[in-house]
Amino acid sequence: MTTVFIISAPSGSGKSTLVNVVRRTLPNLEFSISYTTRQPRGREKDGCEYFFISREQFEGMIQKNEFLEHAKVFESDYYGTACRFLRHAEQNGNDLLLDIDVQGAEQVKTKIPDAVSVFIMPPNRAELERRLRERSQDSEPVIQKRLKAAGREIENYRKYDYILVNDRLEDSVSTLEAILLSERLKRNERADEKLSARAEKCRLDQIRERIQPILKSFGDTAASGQ
Repeated sequence: MTTVFIISAPSGSGKSTLVNVVRRTLPNLEFSISYTTRQPRGREKDGCEYFFISREQFEGMIQKNEFLEHAKVFESDYYGTACRFLRHAEQNGNDLLLDIDVQGAEQVKTKIPDAVSVFIMPPNRAELERRLRERSQDSEPVIQKRLKAAGREIENYRKYDYILVNDRLEDSVSTLEAILLSERLKRNERADEKLSARAEKCRLDQIRERIQPILKSFGDTAASGQ
């Protein structure tokens, strides 16, 4: 049986780094490389970070129902997950890891209610801004757009099964691994108390108090979760 794991986060929260680590450390875990119509950035290569295709090609895939989920981000570029990655994981008896935004996550949860979702939060808005500037990929208007988008994305935190605050990379990696492994054990009606305890700390009722200052740093709307 294949479990679909959804990982979402505002841009700059460290999601890609976490995902890349667990892809290397956890066995029997396949990763879906998303399709996008945006241009490659920096050293990105087609088929590695993304499949870079034209808008015409992307819309053709939509018409053929080839996407498990797809969304238009920043009202300009398409991003999407092809259904073939799920079929491949099922055929191999592996789990599937999706690195997708909140729009895509909602689509996948509608189609696959048993999918396990994890929302990665930055420690606060100021730290997110620092990370965005430090990576030197975006212009000032784009950075501001990403910060505004982050506030909107964080409003969706209640829709996720787990919330992970990425303040220290090593701890965050261990916690994400614990979530994935404990869910696998649960599926097989087994348990590991240490893994389960670490994963359960990321449940909303357990982490609610810790994330309140983070939510407030993004404004009243994010804090309300509305």
